[in-house]
Amino acid sequence: MKGFEDVIGHEQIKEHLQNALRNRRIYHAYILNGEDGAGKNLLAAAFAKALVCEAGYGDACNMCDACKLFDAGTHPDVRYVTHETPASIGVSDIRSQIVGDIMVKPYRGRRKVYIIDEAEKMTPQAQNALLKTIEEPPEYAVILLLTNNVELFLPTVRSRCICLDLRPVSQEQITKLLMEKYQVPDYNARICAAYSQGNTGKAINMATSEKFHEMHDYLVNILRNIQDMEVYEVVDDFHMKISGRQEMLDVLDLMTVWFHDVLILKATADVNQIVYQDEYRFLLKQTYKPSYGDISEILDAIQKAGVRIRANVNRDTTIELLISTIKEKLDD
Repeated sequence: MKGFEDVIGHEQIKEHLQNALRNRRIYHAYILNGEDGAGKNLLAAAFAKALVCEAGYGDACNMCDACKLFDAGTHPDVRYVTHETPASIGVSDIRSQIVGDIMVKPYRGRRKVYIIDEAEKMTPQAQNALLKTIEEPPEYAVILLLTNNVELFLPTVRSRCICLDLRPVSQEQITKLLMEKYQVPDYNARICAAYSQGNTGKAINMATSEKFHEMHDYLVNILRNIQDMEVYEVVDDFHMKISGRQEMLDVLDLMTVWFHDVLILKATADVNQIVYQDEYRFLLKQTYKPSYGDISEILDAIQKAGVRIRANVNRDTTIELLISTIKEKLDD
């Protein structure tokens, strides 16, 4: 990677980290908090690379030996903490890879960086072992904790770290990334960006997944014709075509984008403001009968269905209730 320029969005976090680098005011421990796919690993890598870069001007120079070693994954002063047990990071992992190593000075430069991905998996014992280190770290050490749930950290650990919360990236930035870097057509890029709700990793995975595109095309066909279908037909179809909780949640996210377009189209009649521009004819048809309140109730019903799916409520019952609500509100 080149450095911070490879990170899409998160401008405030990048500015904070680069100012710390330029002013030589590096804190000893940072928490990068955000959902999976939000960009935590890219930010951590960009910061780590800049920390060990020999130029030391706020970003990686990409020319020095340290940058080349980092890109090759062989820089001796950048350590990724691993754990044998998938479900947890134990005290032995922290003691052997950080506590027992951190007092050894950097091999090459001024800094030694430790990156703990999925840090929310640290057991309380592991966090307490780490706490003793971050309370009195050597001045050259920087520890980066990457997590999707900062609330799982002990308050004593949180209080001794700078916590940086990742925010959603704009749809425009994600659309541009998908089109320029991944050669995704404009229409598909807009859909993926809208669906991702600001999560760059999610948008990339969706844009490059053939299975997702098949599911998307299938769902769009249902949404086009949902007023002419019986509830049991849609439920049976979902039962056969959509497997697993995550796929069902993906379907609900796509339905949210669709009916948000219906709402926008009813309010503005402006095709340029909607995501599914190629589906204008079908979306317009669904604006005729329902009121603004009806469409809002459909969006609320989709959100509630997601809550039920996450809570492992019977899927077929949840979908039956949702489709019944959609059909009722579209036909009011």
